[in-house]
Amino acid sequence: MTYVVTEACIKCKYMDCVEVCPVDCFYVGENMLVIHPDECIDCGVCEPECPAQAIVPDSDAQAPAWVDLNRTYAQQWPNITHKGEPPADADEWKSVADKFKRFFSQKPGTSD
Repeated sequence: MTYVVTEACIKCKYMDCVEVCPVDCFYVGENMLVIHPDECIDCGVCEPECPAQAIVPDSDAQAPAWVDLNRTYAQQWPNITHKGEPPADADEWKSVADKFKRFFSQKPGTSD
């Protein structure tokens, strides 16, 4: 079992989850994070830390659509091990639905 990041993270990217992850399995894109499903130890500490409720266990109904995306981009984006600054307008994007088709970026982020 693993946890995955869903589209609710897009344009929010709060990164509170990164601070609590004991195995550093988060990877950073330009406007969202992903979890490497093969590195996640299923501890679940990241899920309650996400203000956007973007992290779900793979047993959640919406998770199957996100496991492959998380795996793919975890292999392409840099690993992030400490919390950075979220976007200034993150709170405005937190409740926006259907962000993937309109706003998802394949570009890597920075781990600084």
